[in-house]
Amino acid sequence: MQPSLISPSLLSCDFARLATEVARVEEAGADWLHVDVMDGHFVPNLTIGPPVVEAIAQVARRPLDVHLMITDPLAYAPHYAKAGAHVLTFHVEAAGTLAHCRTIIRAFRDEGVRQVGIALNPDTPLERVLDVVDEVDLVLVMSVFPGFGGQRFMPEVLGKVRALRERGFERHIEMDGGLNAATLPACAEAGTNVFVAGSAIFGASDLRATIQGLRASAARARAPERA
Repeated sequence: MQPSLISPSLLSCDFARLATEVARVEEAGADWLHVDVMDGHFVPNLTIGPPVVEAIAQVARRPLDVHLMITDPLAYAPHYAKAGAHVLTFHVEAAGTLAHCRTIIRAFRDEGVRQVGIALNPDTPLERVLDVVDEVDLVLVMSVFPGFGGQRFMPEVLGKVRALRERGFERHIEMDGGLNAATLPACAEAGTNVFVAGSAIFGASDLRATIQGLRASAARARAPERA
């Protein structure tokens, strides 16, 4: 069974104090650091590029979990790999065809990315990724539509997680969007093991207690897996 990992979304941190925020959330117990990359085309928002990812990598002590919400992930693979992405995830919607998905996966690996992920939006059928899930290390199931933080969790996507586990997928399944103390247990019970949370963590008065609480609730919800 894959371990439960908490991946705080840096999109919700104070960017004026980025190095301090990275250190603060790492000391609070973060397992990964989730970095949202948006190009203003694939999603209606614009965020950080390779230079900022590289700057984060220089001060981070945890793996960078880089989520590419961009129209051309293939073109930018070398830049984010060089910048320090440990996990590099692209969207099946941006790839289009199955053949292009495989091209992107190979390119990420050729660039030395340690773990390659594929993501799908809430309204994208799981069938779009089933033929390539055995070629990736992580499947990211979006529980909100990507582009902005603070959205409401969409529980209808949990069926995708269950279907993946029932199919025998044993690698990482990540959930991103609207996760907090109330919504995370259902994700864990369905089979999610990597949990992205932004405002629920960075908006908390006690980061350590919040991360510990999320981790404990995931463990309780996943307990039947060990039974």
